[in-house]
Amino acid sequence: MSFSHPRLVDEAVRWLRSKYRCGIVLSEQSCCSGETPDAIGWKGRNHSVVIECKVSRSDFLADPDKAWRKNPECAVGCERYYLAPAGIIRSDERPAGWGLLELRGREIQMLERSKKNLRSAEGLANEMNLLLASLRRVEVRIEPQTITDFLKWKNRMARYNGGELPTGIEAEGAEQNDYLTRVRLH
Repeated sequence: MSFSHPRLVDEAVRWLRSKYRCGIVLSEQSCCSGETPDAIGWKGRNHSVVIECKVSRSDFLADPDKAWRKNPECAVGCERYYLAPAGIIRSDERPAGWGLLELRGREIQMLERSKKNLRSAEGLANEMNLLLASLRRVEVRIEPQTITDFLKWKNRMARYNGGELPTGIEAEGAEQNDYLTRVRLH
């Protein structure tokens, strides 16, 4: 069974959200290094997980020629995985530390876990660039509002609704957002 690249990316995004519990997931967004991860998700404490989707063996064999593979210090992702249809990538062919996921039907199986500490300080800076560039794309699309105004939409909803939020919308302090959880320093 052959899989298209868009299908693999959709499966990677779904896996990051549902199985790997990433709270924020982006797909095919670029950063200043030129890297465009097929899917990247973030868990608590800025821990990022990258999935590169490969539909064919030739697609996988071309991957090492990318600048961020030759210089992995600039690459994004605390954890890095390849996702491919079963049998495309052998376990011994992966870059050091990379994990391997295989798609079999609608199920993704983890064959090899990634190391959890692959991202460098430069990689973190590139991730920040990727996030900021993505936020800027959102801001351009919601103009004339700013992102700040857009994020305050709940305040407007309450004003329009006589001072109360409509049913089903949580107040800012009550919403579940792990990225706002204070981290205790030891």
